[in-house]
Amino acid sequence: MTSSKGRFYRKALITFLIVASIPGLITGGLVYWITGGRLDSELLKLHNNQIEQRAQNIDEQLENLELMLSHWAFDSKFDYSLQNPNFNRNFEDARDITQTLLVMQGSNTMNKLVALYLTGDQPLLFDPEYGTVSTKETIDLYDGLLQSDYVTFWTQMAFDPTRPSSTNLTLVHQIPGGSLNPFGALLIRLDNEKVSQMLQTMTPYEGGETFLLQDNNKLYASAEGHDIDSPFVVALREQIASRTTEKGSFFFNWDETNYTVSYGKFSRIADNWTYVSASPISSITQPVVFVSKIILVVSSSALLLAAILAWLASRSMYVPVRRLMNVLLPEKTAAEKNEDEFSLMERQWKNIHRESTELHSKLSEQLPYVKESFLHQLLQGYMYSHSEIELLRMMERYKWQVSNHRFIVLYVQLTGIASLEGKFKDGDEGLVTFAAVNMIDELASVHFDQSNTINFHDLAAGLLMIVPKDRSYVQELQAFGEELTHAVNRILKLRITIAISRAVDSITDISLAFEGAKHAANYRNFENENQIIDMEQLNIGGDETTEQAFPFTLEREFIQALQTGQEADAYRLLDAFLNALSCKGAKAIDVQQGMLHLLGSVQHAILISGIQPNRLFKGANLYEQLSQIREPRLILEWFQMRVTAPFLKELIGRSDSQVKRLIEQAMIYLQQHYMQDISLDSCSDHIGTNPFFLSKSFKQVTGKNFIDYLTGIRMDKAKELLRESVLKINDVAEQVGYQHSYFNRIFKKQEGMTPSQYREHSQAN
Repeated sequence: MTSSKGRFYRKALITFLIVASIPGLITGGLVYWITGGRLDSELLKLHNNQIEQRAQNIDEQLENLELMLSHWAFDSKFDYSLQNPNFNRNFEDARDITQTLLVMQGSNTMNKLVALYLTGDQPLLFDPEYGTVSTKETIDLYDGLLQSDYVTFWTQMAFDPTRPSSTNLTLVHQIPGGSLNPFGALLIRLDNEKVSQMLQTMTPYEGGETFLLQDNNKLYASAEGHDIDSPFVVALREQIASRTTEKGSFFFNWDETNYTVSYGKFSRIADNWTYVSASPISSITQPVVFVSKIILVVSSSALLLAAILAWLASRSMYVPVRRLMNVLLPEKTAAEKNEDEFSLMERQWKNIHRESTELHSKLSEQLPYVKESFLHQLLQGYMYSHSEIELLRMMERYKWQVSNHRFIVLYVQLTGIASLEGKFKDGDEGLVTFAAVNMIDELASVHFDQSNTINFHDLAAGLLMIVPKDRSYVQELQAFGEELTHAVNRILKLRITIAISRAVDSITDISLAFEGAKHAANYRNFENENQIIDMEQLNIGGDETTEQAFPFTLEREFIQALQTGQEADAYRLLDAFLNALSCKGAKAIDVQQGMLHLLGSVQHAILISGIQPNRLFKGANLYEQLSQIREPRLILEWFQMRVTAPFLKELIGRSDSQVKRLIEQAMIYLQQHYMQDISLDSCSDHIGTNPFFLSKSFKQVTGKNFIDYLTGIRMDKAKELLRESVLKINDVAEQVGYQHSYFNRIFKKQEGMTPSQYREHSQAN
């Protein structure tokens, strides 16, 4: 089908559909005219609520930027140490500042650039790279930021004097934070495109406008790119200025189009901002139009039949063009005005060619990262499906020389981070590993021609070395291990374990060599010591005469303490158990297996007690978590917090309710049998417990001793009989379970008078 016929075909079908749909259009128009008014008001109300919610989201984003910049302004990196610095000599400080600015820059997608300006004899500017400011115009521009009456403020200015029209919305904070005499400033320059996209969220419909305006008219940002002096924006500002409320909504007619306008205030640092969102009413009332379209579709069923017949007739003619369109335009790229199929395919072909060129350029930039990813997959064994020849070609394509070479893998593991007393905190493992990887890279490049390091981000790293086959590298490996150990001990204050694999000739064996080295690291001594483990010399089976005895007695006592709810004894025995496992000469794998065995015993005890471990531990894989911990103190803290404490808490909660039920049974028994000869032993037998437990628990629950509670019941009943009956004193004593002589004595002790005196006194009253 030619392009002209394709356009004519579409136009003919559209004309036929319109003619056949006239009844439906009339019906839909009537429905819209009848119901549109009421729906308009409801839709407009929902629209205004939506705009207010999105405005609140924008306000929170700007507030987060202000809080983040204030936090960094008070950071020790930006204190008085930056006043008149010498970064040419202290280049590491400059690099640290640059890295900090890059972290700040990446913390928010709206950030275009985070910069640091330092005044002085030679003004300096980190943007974020270190540099000096030489031109007077630029110096005056940045010094003007320090003349502000506010420590933190927003501004909109061009930071390049040669490009005065290129302005950015910028957040400024003078440094050091809280100083009356600032000598520098931190700046966050926002990306105009990102700001525009953020404002566009307040204009969910096409054809509208959203802008922010500072009350003093110094700052202005628009979603659609309108200038502050454009007629539409000026008209909106005048309408809002004439209103007395700080926020609200109203209708606004402009250029024969009716808009709904929502406005409000942002309370920003040093000033207030006004946000304005104007949307065409036709976009908001689109649901009503949609209902009308449904009616039109229903009324045009005959048109659908005609369209199907026309499609069947033209199908065979349009197949070649459609196939080519499907190949070049899989995502149905929209055509421009008066653009036929072939023009569209030509434009798409040019786009594909341009994207191909850009992808080749990006591939060149990303090659080092791709190379690292390949090495990571190779070490982890993810390349098992590739043959030796395929892997050889891949490594040569990544510029490795592997012909007539052998491969040695090192697994490096850092220990002792838990004993540094605050030097590192939780979450610093990745930072520490990154520093160690840099040391490994630097030292490996000195000793070996080809080496690549993999960062595992968990205090562990891998090192692949490609060495010639015709020589031995035992001495170089030993020297490298000693230098790396010394560097890590001195700089990071940590201990290091280096496991060296056997040399392999095949690329497919690299993953096996890595797994072997990683497994060999488990045979390090559990003490916090530096160790170099060479698999050529390691006896994995171990010497049976040096095997550590498993502390079965401590394990049994620990389980018993848990089951009986003895919290202090349980924690003490757990500490003793770990100390027994990790005694001098113990291997890391032995300690790990011992703790995993103890975890299994605890889970068995939990099941026996009627508690489901999955519910108690919320479905967590405790075995996996425990196997990842290498520090003795961290193992102890993890076991106490994640295993022992939840189990004890569950047991204590259960035992408290059981004790209360037992005491309630005892109280009911005493109230019903107080006239009999009751003792602590008989009551405990009745409720099914021992006398010692009953006596202790009775006091805890009721606040009274067992005998005092029983005496109270009997005295209350005796006083009732003395007041309301004519029974003799002997009979009253028998009624409440006492002998006559003991009854007189205990009654006088409790009431301060004899039973006869009590009866006379009560009758007289």
